[in-house]
Amino acid sequence: MFENIGEMVLLLWRTVLALPFAWRQRQKIFDQFFEIGNASLLMVCMLSFFIGAVLTLQTGPVLVHQSFSSFVGGIVGYAMAKEMAPVMMAILIAGRIGSSMAAEIGSMRVYQEIDALRTMNINPIHYLVLPRLIALAAALPMLVVFSILVGWFGGAVVAEVNNQISIPFQAFFSDLRDIVKIKDVANGVFKSFCFAVIIGIVSCHQGLVTIGGPRGIGRSVTKAVVNSIVLIVIFDYLLTRVLLK
Repeated sequence: MFENIGEMVLLLWRTVLALPFAWRQRQKIFDQFFEIGNASLLMVCMLSFFIGAVLTLQTGPVLVHQSFSSFVGGIVGYAMAKEMAPVMMAILIAGRIGSSMAAEIGSMRVYQEIDALRTMNINPIHYLVLPRLIALAAALPMLVVFSILVGWFGGAVVAEVNNQISIPFQAFFSDLRDIVKIKDVANGVFKSFCFAVIIGIVSCHQGLVTIGGPRGIGRSVTKAVVNSIVLIVIFDYLLTRVLLK
């Protein structure tokens, strides 16, 4: 475990040192950004809408029953901005994109394409890891902002149409605006940036150390997704402790 952690930290450091070469890989960065961002919008939209709807459905009736109906919009908005959107979108991207990265790089490793890159004097970190990490770090925060907005809308729809809650759109967003500040949204976006780095490094590392043929590729994909989700949850706690100060 500690060996893997050390290798991932070293990979991150080497990728950071390779940032000055990012302009040479701009086409690959754009391709990865499109795959991560645009191709995920429909799933993000559906997931975010129903997360906001469920939050309202769970908290709304209780708060209304306790005569705290004015807090429904604020609680849903706060939870969506600081916790639900960053974590859920990171888990979604880990499953959808992290697995793809690990499988692609793992296949190249197993079939000696990475060795061929080194033979042609092409640095695998510059060519494979750097574009994916930059695209993830740029796309995931944007997806989280979109997710927050869609989640708020979903919560507002349920608050208005549910008979147990019956809070108008205007009142919902007025309450949300009173409680949720720009800083809360910024905290969620910062979390998502950190999660993007985790997903990129873990997935690329698992791909680069793949051995054992097709079965080894399957193991690497599984490890990439599981390890990414575990680290996302752990770092979510650590970042929350830091950002609450």
